[in-house]
Amino acid sequence: MLTCRSTRELQRFCAQGRLDRQTISLVPTMGYLHEGHLSLIREGRKKADLLVVSIYVNPLQFSPNEDLESYPSSPERDAVLCEEAGADVLFLPGHEDLYPTDYQTTVSIGTVADGLCGASRPGHFNGVCTVVLKLFNLVQPNVAIFGNKDYQQLQVIRTMTRDLNLDIAVIGMPIIRDPDGVALSSRNKNLSDRERTEALCLPESLALAEKLVLRGERDSASILNQVRAHIACRELAEIDYVTIVDPNTLEILSGNIHSDALVALAVRFGTTRLIDNRVLRLSHESTAGDNQGL
Repeated sequence: MLTCRSTRELQRFCAQGRLDRQTISLVPTMGYLHEGHLSLIREGRKKADLLVVSIYVNPLQFSPNEDLESYPSSPERDAVLCEEAGADVLFLPGHEDLYPTDYQTTVSIGTVADGLCGASRPGHFNGVCTVVLKLFNLVQPNVAIFGNKDYQQLQVIRTMTRDLNLDIAVIGMPIIRDPDGVALSSRNKNLSDRERTEALCLPESLALAEKLVLRGERDSASILNQVRAHIACRELAEIDYVTIVDPNTLEILSGNIHSDALVALAVRFGTTRLIDNRVLRLSHESTAGDNQGL
C-alpha cells in the first residue's frame, strides 16, 4: 500500500492508473476506523481496480463549539487496517496541503442540507461538500463509497454529484452495528460506560418505529411521540432531533405516511452527539434491517 501525504503525489498516482485504463474507487473517511469503515473499504475493493482510502479530519465541517480537537485519531492503526482490507493508496494530507493560507473557495449546498443535522450544524454540509469535491477532483474516481449512518451526508453528496455533472457512482452501504444494536461510530469511544449503555435507546427507538409501522400505524406524529418518549426515558439523553422525512428529498413528512419513510435522530449523551436512522418500508413485506438507500 502506498501512503500519500501530498495532493500532487495522489494526483500523479491516480492519473497513471487512468492512463493504464484502471478503474478507481474512493472511500473518504475521518479515520479512527471501525468495522463500518472497513465494510466500505472492502466494497471499494470489489468495485474497481484501484482503491484509494482517505483519512482527514476536515476542519471546515466543524463549528467552533464542536469536537474537532477531541475527535479520536489513530493513524498508525488505521494504516494497518486499510492495508489489510486491500487499499492500494492511503491518502493522509495535512491541513496546509488541502487548505493553504490563501485558500478562498467553498461549496454551497442547497435545501437538502437545511434540515436534520444541517439545522443544528450550520455550514457543516458546505464543509463536507468542499472537502469531498476536492477529493473527487484529486482522485477522479469511478466509484465513491459512503455509509448510510450519515444518511443526510450521503444524500447531500449525491445531490452535489448530480448537480455538478460529476461522472461518479456514489454508493451507500448498510449501517454496521455492535451486537447490542448501537451503530458503530468513531465517536462512541468518547462515551462513558453509562452513556454507552443509555445509547441503546437509539436502536431500540428505531425498532419501535418499525414495529409500529408493521402493526399498521401510519400517523407520523404518533410514531414520533412514542420514539421521543422512549429516548427521553434515559436520564443522560438530550434529543437534538427526531423526525420522519422522505428518504430521497429529506423533506419532513407530516400526517399519515403513505410510502417508504426515513426516521432519523440525533441525540447527545454528555458531550457526544450520535446519529442513527432507519428506512420504514411500506412497499415491502419485510422492513427488517438497515438498507443501502434509495
